[in-house]
Amino acid sequence: MLDLLIKNGLIFDGLSSPAMVGDIGIQEGKIVAIAPGLNIPALEVVDATGLWVTPGFIDIHTHYDLELEIAPGLSESVRHGVTSVVIGNCSLSIAIGEPQMLADIFQRVETISHQLIAKWLQKSIDWQTPTEYLQHLQKLSLGANVAPMFGHSALRAHVMGLERSLTAQPTKIDLKIMQQIATDALEAGFLGISIDMFPWHRMTGKWRGYTIPSQHAKFQEYAMLAALCRQKDRVFQVTPNLQRLSSFLDILRLGSGIGKKQLRLTILSALDAVHQRQLWRIFAPLLFIWNRLLGGNVRFQTLTQPFTIFSDGPVTPLFEEFPTGAELNSCQSRKEREELWQSPGFRHKFCEEWTSNWRKSFHRRLDMIEVVRCPEISWYGLSFAEIARQKQQQPVDLFIDALQQYDTDLRWVATGANDRPIPRLALMRHPYILAGFTDAGAHVRNLGYYDGALSLLKQAVATKFLSPEAAISRVTGEPAQWFRLDTGILKVGAKADIVLLEPHSLHQHISPQVEISDPILDGELRMVKRGSQEIVQAVYINGVPVVSGGKVKDILGKTKLGTVLFPR
Repeated sequence: MLDLLIKNGLIFDGLSSPAMVGDIGIQEGKIVAIAPGLNIPALEVVDATGLWVTPGFIDIHTHYDLELEIAPGLSESVRHGVTSVVIGNCSLSIAIGEPQMLADIFQRVETISHQLIAKWLQKSIDWQTPTEYLQHLQKLSLGANVAPMFGHSALRAHVMGLERSLTAQPTKIDLKIMQQIATDALEAGFLGISIDMFPWHRMTGKWRGYTIPSQHAKFQEYAMLAALCRQKDRVFQVTPNLQRLSSFLDILRLGSGIGKKQLRLTILSALDAVHQRQLWRIFAPLLFIWNRLLGGNVRFQTLTQPFTIFSDGPVTPLFEEFPTGAELNSCQSRKEREELWQSPGFRHKFCEEWTSNWRKSFHRRLDMIEVVRCPEISWYGLSFAEIARQKQQQPVDLFIDALQQYDTDLRWVATGANDRPIPRLALMRHPYILAGFTDAGAHVRNLGYYDGALSLLKQAVATKFLSPEAAISRVTGEPAQWFRLDTGILKVGAKADIVLLEPHSLHQHISPQVEISDPILDGELRMVKRGSQEIVQAVYINGVPVVSGGKVKDILGKTKLGTVLFPR
């Protein structure tokens, strides 16, 4: 007898095959039969007439490493149909190293909640090696499946000590130890290794304001780690330095495949940036040259919706790219920030840096930055440029006045990329660009893109830029195949990670981000997505219903359902 029989659904296998109406039989967490008109007794029968039956979605770029330790159900992703996540991106992981050191590396880079960090530090760490960390992950009450990358910042700080990892280059012995630990990690089952070159990513704690350890490495160190991934056919994930074009030449050297085994290289990120409107056009020819002419196996990652970021006054990741903004982010209190504003020349220097076009990664256009919340209620919904016109001030002067006067009582929002449909669809359709880069679990006060896969499907239905079969494959079987994960498809013998979708509801627009009071963070506000309740009718992980009627079930995070995914 089957445990579960899903009948009469339109089945998408995740491989772009034509969809078919049929039934799926599930027993002991596995798919045991797929065919029309299955006549097998089952403990539970679900009528999926009129629904799409798809594999669970894969989120290829998350920062759930710390949240998994507190709330392993990952309900914010699962409610949107995500059943597998990749963690350990951007050189950040907790697989090795002293807890406070790891917290200092993580917290500011990903604006992780202080509440979450405090909760994590109170827990005992029962692993000392990457292998033991994987064993630890397997004991958690996982909701979604987890595929961990091994983070270079954690490795470098562990081997060299945090101070040396931020101020010096490794010795030959250091490099040999790093190589051995990384080799052991890949052999134990890590998906690959992640490195980071992005200068926005900075430390908290004693070394606050310093860029994180991975950014202090030189090409030799990166090349050593890339060679390990090439040798073992694992993923090498890179966050490049957008302010230093030579970093792309280094990555190009790492990813070349001429005369040698290919390296699975994935790079953040392919975006249609507001401040450089033609930049998106470079990705297609670059990837053609890289993969077709230079023998590479490279995948960029893109966001499936407009890249909209919320900020709390002067505390925002958008300020990390210029020195005075980074100084404001380094302050630990409103009093410290006020003292900084009052210091000689600071305001003038901030103004100069804000208006400079040198190495700009964010547009800083005050006509495109709107007030979300402020003690001055009449400002709600207006751009700073509009408010400045009303007050007959220069926009940048008004902006600085508001930052100084209202501090984090001022909340503002800006969209920095992917706001134009045509370039966004072109990026999502490109065969060498993966739909990912949600940063789920990070920047909880700044963004919430947990519904990245659903957003792609909505746009496919609305514009027909991809067929439903191809769109579903882009967020299931295709990333699973490239990352070498045993998930993302519906076939006999596969783990029963399944989503039931109401297709007519996919005609909705991309959902806006909203704030909720999150009990995981002891009531702190978190940016999330809602509105998928009508679309996601059910989610099954290991054959167990974890979302039903659009609502998350209590079993999620209390019973082990997901597994640690090792590369095939």
